[in-house]
Amino acid sequence: MKQIRVLLADDHAIIRDGLKQIFADTDDLLVTGEAANGLEAMDLVRAQACDVLVLDISMPGRNGLDLIRMIRDEKGHLPILVLSMHHEEQYAVRAIHAGASGYLTKESDGEVLIAAIRRVAGGGVYVTEKVAELLVRGIRPTNDALPHAALSDREYQVFNMLVMGKGLTEIGEELSLSVKTISTHKTHILQKMNMSNTAELIRYAIAHGLVEASQF
Repeated sequence: MKQIRVLLADDHAIIRDGLKQIFADTDDLLVTGEAANGLEAMDLVRAQACDVLVLDISMPGRNGLDLIRMIRDEKGHLPILVLSMHHEEQYAVRAIHAGASGYLTKESDGEVLIAAIRRVAGGGVYVTEKVAELLVRGIRPTNDALPHAALSDREYQVFNMLVMGKGLTEIGEELSLSVKTISTHKTHILQKMNMSNTAELIRYAIAHGLVEASQF
């Protein structure tokens, strides 16, 4: 049986350890490298041969969507399976459009994850029914696109962090950007979405299923 060589990129060691434990009980999956941030992930992909990259889209060091595009440019053959804490509505479509071969949330069970890795390693695409629905909805001609669709990938990342209640300083530290840069992104987000403050962004995110009210 040919083993599938897997690289893990996630900034939480406990997540990486949990994934390794799942894969240790699976004969055809072998973890050959780990990265704790976006820069390490890029270096790892350049240095090691592998069959699949399992990638957390929200890590320090580099925007996850930018990282997917960079890997696509340099290692076009490498399947990328996004494993994210973010619900499908938040990032799945953007990740697939950036070049990911699949998208799962961290709420998925181990068997689903293993099946997804095998699928993308074999050259296929793995999306849940929810993600497929979002993709189909996104390609239909429409004149009433929601305001958040106009945000750039970086703006959308900051938007998600803002509606999760994070402050400018905290966001800047997580993204390795200055508070001034984050403040500029926030201004552009409010302008593009025709809103005045973070409270309006939060209400919008709840109304459109981008974040759950129970989180507040």
